[in-house]
Order: sequence, then C-alpha cells, then structure tokens
Amino acid sequence: MSFKEDMVELRVLQPDDVEKTSTHAGEGAPGTAEASGDAGEQFTDLERRTRPASKFGHIWELFERPDPSGKLQNPLKLLKLSPRQAFTFSVAFLGWMVDAIDFFCVSLSTTELGDAFGVEPSRVTSAITVTLMLRPVGALVFGVIADRYGRRIPLMINLFLFTIIELATGFSHNLSTFIGLRAIYGVLMGGEWGLGSSLAMEALPVESRGIFSGILQEGYAVGNLIAAMMYYAIVPNLGWRALYWISIIPAAITIVLAYFLDETDAWRQARQAQRASSKPYHTIVLDMLKRHWLRCIYAILLMAAMNFLSHGSQDLYPTFLKKQHGFSPKQATIGTIVGNFGAIVGGMFFGYISEYLGRRRTIAICAICGACFIPLWILPSRFGPLLAGAFFMQMFVQGAWGVIPVYLSEISPEGFRATFPGLSYQLGNLVSASASQIEATMGERNPLPELRDGDQVPNYGRVQGILIGVIFGCVLLLVVVGREERGKSFTQSITTKG
Repeated sequence: MSFKEDMVELRVLQPDDVEKTSTHAGEGAPGTAEASGDAGEQFTDLERRTRPASKFGHIWELFERPDPSGKLQNPLKLLKLSPRQAFTFSVAFLGWMVDAIDFFCVSLSTTELGDAFGVEPSRVTSAITVTLMLRPVGALVFGVIADRYGRRIPLMINLFLFTIIELATGFSHNLSTFIGLRAIYGVLMGGEWGLGSSLAMEALPVESRGIFSGILQEGYAVGNLIAAMMYYAIVPNLGWRALYWISIIPAAITIVLAYFLDETDAWRQARQAQRASSKPYHTIVLDMLKRHWLRCIYAILLMAAMNFLSHGSQDLYPTFLKKQHGFSPKQATIGTIVGNFGAIVGGMFFGYISEYLGRRRTIAICAICGACFIPLWILPSRFGPLLAGAFFMQMFVQGAWGVIPVYLSEISPEGFRATFPGLSYQLGNLVSASASQIEATMGERNPLPELRDGDQVPNYGRVQGILIGVIFGCVLLLVVVGREERGKSFTQSITTKG
C-alpha cells in the first residue's frame, strides 16, 4: 500500500463497503442501530463519513462544526454495562491503577530516597528515566503474547512479577540496586497498559468507549492519588521502604480478580482469522508494517508528545513545591492530590465529550486550554493559587490523555490491538523518558537568584513551564495532521474483511 493509500485508508468507504456494512447492521453487529438502541441510524459515525477522499480534507474537518446529526448522549445511559463488561473493565482499570501507584511512589519520595542513598534528587530521577526507557520492551513482549494467546494469562503473570519486584524494591540499600529493580519494573509496567487497554476497549459497547476511555486512563490519576495519600500516611511514620511493601496489596487483589476474566469476542475472532491464514505470524506482522508504517510512526510521535506532557507536568511537581517554594511534604502531597482530582474530572469529561466532538478535536481543545494555565501553574508564590493551577493543568493534560486509549484502539490494525497501542505508547515513553531528569538537572543548573538558608534554590518552575508550553504546541500540531476512526466496530470490521 502506498503512502497516499495509507493516509486515506478506512477514512472513506466505497459503495460495496457500505453494502457489506448494512448487511451486518441488519444482523445486529456491534456499533449498529440495533446494538446502540438508535432505530434511526444504520451505520456508525465512521461509516456515515462518505465525503470524497482528499489529501488535506481531514485537516479542514477538524475546524468544522461537529456533525449536526450527532448529539450528546446521556452519560448515565453510557455507563450502563453488562456484568461481564463491567467486570472486564474493572480489572483493566485496577491493573493500570496498581502500576501508577508504584510509579508515583518514586516521584513522591525522591527527596527521601536522595537522603537515604546520599545523592541529589536529580540522580534519583534517573530511576524514573530507566523505568520509562524499558517500558517498550514489556509492551512488545506482552503485546505479542496477548495478541496471539489471549489477554488473561499474560496479565496475571505481569501482575505477579510486579508484586515480587515491588517487595524487593523496599529492601534496596543503594541507588544502583534501586535502579536495577526499577528497570525490571519498567518492563512489567510497559506490558500492562496494552493488555488492559485492549481488554477494556474490546469489551465495551461502541457508543460507550469515549467515556470509559477517560475513566480507564484516569486509573493512572487514581493511582497517583492513592500513592500521594499513602505517602502522607506511611512515609512520615514508617519510612519510605514501607511505602513499597504496603503498595503490593492492591496488586495481589487484582491478580485474584484477573483469574476470573474471559477473553473478549473481538480477540477470539481476530485469533480465528489469524489461524485461518496460511501465512506465518512474522509474515502477518511484516505485512501490517508495510501497509500501516505511516500510522505506526504517527502513533509513536503522538505518544512521545503526550508522555512528555504527562511526565513533564507530574513527576517533578512535588519536588518543585518542596525544593523551590519551601512547602512541607504535607503541602506537596496536598498539591498532588488536588492535581489528581483535576485529572480525574478532565479525563472523564473530555473522554465523554469526544464521542460528540471527535477524538482529535477534543485533544486539540485540551492542548490550547492547558497552555493558557501554565502561568497559574508555576508563577504564584502562595499555596492557594498554585493549587488552582495544579487542578486546571492536570484537568487538561489528563483530559487529552482520557481520549488516548480509545483513539489508539480505533486506529489499531486488526489483530494487533494489544501490541499497537501498547508499543506505540511505550516507544513514545522511551522518547520522553528523560523528561523529569531534564527538568531536575536544568532547574539545578539555573537556580533562582536569591539564596535560602545560604543555599541555592533550583528554578524548576521556569524549566517546567517552557517544556510544557512547547509540548502543548507539538500535541496540537500532531492532532491537526492526524486521522481518526471514531465509531469503528472491532468485531464488525473483522467479519467484513473475512
């Protein structure tokens, strides 16, 4: 497939495609009128877009008024799931939440870890960098296994190994051991997101994907929130080691729940199609890369920008409050908690609104609004305004992120819905792995002009503001030139292609 064909693929349907789709619609395929309860519609949002193909038409479409035939649905109706769908989504959410708890235990305790190991916080943040750099390895390994053999067993193995590493981390007696354990954890964390995202998006009704995408991604914010509360309750009383030991409890619970999972219908059909093919698996992979190489590059670039946005605005923020502004660990924890409440609100709201506005348009709105709140996020000297800035910054950062699980799932090539989102996400993480370390190092090298107790004060705020402003611009540019397949029916597309 040529460059031009890849750019317009699945964007505009031909008459025979529409005819096939209407046949499946009559059979009550997911995403059709019968499945959604809308008797007046025959096709999904994607299938209604039958305008002639244009090389730049998708760019102008971003600035047009949303489809007037569409309307916002009652969110309470969208939240209603069958018991199987609700259970599958819950396990996926918990898995991502558990990973986030442990990840943020490091960023919250960089000061304590630096004191324990006798190093500067910037050296401790190298553990965060190593974690992010190795996440693509886990995404590739666990993604390929999950696409070929199912999601359930790989998810259980991933979480079990995670509990072992988490327990061992609390026994670290030097920085080298700590970084080594965080490297293994990075592999495991990289594998979990693709597993959980594919499970959740394949199990959900088409019309509910947007709002649940926001909820799923905010498992990350909920994990951050729980980690902050654990830090506040545990570290001052029991020390940083107990923080890691106690955090294995939710992971153990999630393993037990994952045992009772069922594989999704979309995976079963995709696996059946792969088995029916006479081609070996590596040939199928190469064929996918030949057809969708441009899509793969685009997804990696978008995820690099999004991960710079997330880690650049979160990982060093507690240190920024403590070191630059001199706030107590308690106040830094409160700042993290307030920011995560904003993240949860933003992820759910913008995930929901993306069903009407579209995935790309919603991310673009978040990027523009988020950039406007950078001054409130870093410039105030008083605690109250900084809290307001943290709330709104994370509302828009995680509002954009709330659209990502469904967006990547919908643009994924068939049969690669665990590997494609997970690997592109984690390769983007690899590119952005040094975000917190860059901020910490540059802030320490460019201190504030005034001294505090005779010591220089790092200017983390200025570095964070510049970096996040540039990244918001990159995100906006990428979503403008990108494409989307909102409303794509996973099981229907497999049937049609067959």
